[in-house]
Amino acid sequence: MNEWTTEMRYRPYEKWNQTYAQQLIDAKKNSPWHMNYHIQPNSGLLNDPNGFSYFNGRWHLFYQLYPYGPVHGLKSWYHLSSTNLVDWQDEGYGLLPNNSYDSHGVYSGTALPVGDQLLLAYTGNVRGENWSRASYQLGAWMDQNNHVTKIEKPLIPTPPKGYTMHFRDPQVIPYGEGYLLVIGAQNDQGEGKVLVYQSANVTDWTLLGELDFTNDSMGFMVECPNLLFIDERPVLIFCPQGMEKTVAPYENIYPNMVIIGDSFDVENVKIVNPQPLQNLDDGFDVYATQAFNAPDGRVLSVGWAGLPELAYPTDTEGWAHCLTLVRELRIQDNRLYQQPVAEHQALRQTQTSVQGTLAARQAVVTNTTNCYELEVNLPADSQGTLSFFADEQNNHKLALHFDTKNGKIILDRSQVSLPLNEVFGNTRTITLTQNQAVKLQVFADKSICEIFVNDGEYALTSRVFPQAGETHLFIEGNQGEYTGNYWELRSSSQN
Repeated sequence: MNEWTTEMRYRPYEKWNQTYAQQLIDAKKNSPWHMNYHIQPNSGLLNDPNGFSYFNGRWHLFYQLYPYGPVHGLKSWYHLSSTNLVDWQDEGYGLLPNNSYDSHGVYSGTALPVGDQLLLAYTGNVRGENWSRASYQLGAWMDQNNHVTKIEKPLIPTPPKGYTMHFRDPQVIPYGEGYLLVIGAQNDQGEGKVLVYQSANVTDWTLLGELDFTNDSMGFMVECPNLLFIDERPVLIFCPQGMEKTVAPYENIYPNMVIIGDSFDVENVKIVNPQPLQNLDDGFDVYATQAFNAPDGRVLSVGWAGLPELAYPTDTEGWAHCLTLVRELRIQDNRLYQQPVAEHQALRQTQTSVQGTLAARQAVVTNTTNCYELEVNLPADSQGTLSFFADEQNNHKLALHFDTKNGKIILDRSQVSLPLNEVFGNTRTITLTQNQAVKLQVFADKSICEIFVNDGEYALTSRVFPQAGETHLFIEGNQGEYTGNYWELRSSSQN
């Protein structure tokens, strides 16, 4: 299908040919880039994670889905649940675009247990004459049998005066004796903002005002804001669109950013003493991360491993994108640290110790399954390269160049077989403390690589689409000994 018209993108699901729908499912199942333990769509396009929560003894996670092609069209929420954050049970569609408030798409939002039900808060997208946009903030209740009933009236029927219809992605959290709703917005001057509402009952909301968290311009729109509390400190995760790179450096089309404050002043709707902005993920492919304060005391997140408005090689197979691993967040030295949750150790199979002297190119593992976890410790004052998804001659690869002497790591996508989105550059660089050893934790899964540096000080996520035979893992360099462990990883049950 070469030409996606508006009519096709917004065709009701029941009017699609079921033979075509099955062909899409089969194509994704048979793809060499079908992942083993990352969440991905059964067909079509996955984007924002939604409704990440713990309810009725299970973890619940939804994602935005357009099931009929690798494009943005008539969106729904698809539902998964889990007991261990690793193996996910397919629960089918959670929210479908089927009423006058969400007729052109169920857009992003969050979930929160309230009593014996799970509140789903989301944006309903409606298009009118001349494709004009209306945006409604909606709610639904999911019971303990996963049956969903939409709330008849919108939680917030219209953007407040002074704001455009670019008003979306509500996050509902408990706060004090009631609740807060945090939402992305654009004002009439075309500036991205975050608004905060308050409620005693999750259905009647009062605007408190704009969230004061920076004096800098956040571009033309802020998407997917999440307000969290880690060690009682407020943390805002959000996606500013069109933000100047002089405000905070980034290289992706749109960044996923983090700001940490000392405290939260609800009366003045203010994050007090905010730290400088930081990138949530310094790799190529993370956006729309959703996080929440889990009942076990952890703060957990999951992101969309993809970016808006860009193309990926699986588009030709009729599907696109996946989610990142579930990560645990913490604050250390005024930075947000993130690591895969400990539950991922349940994926480990055969363990192999790896060690050697950094010298000319050598194989860490040959003929991998491209589905593994690698921990490697690099000595201080060393320089070299780790090559993932490499061919036998090491001509094609995803390269990680390390220079612990000067405190630099560069993730380099310039030598992969299938280049992608090169207009936004082929390298991503992070700066570390000089002359210190570096610990890497790497998760490879067929067409994605997630790299965590120094127990979560940095994360770098990259989609990569290897060809046949590009299954080797090499290391080369100078100065010192490297050590580590390598595990083959099993598939998760959802895949």
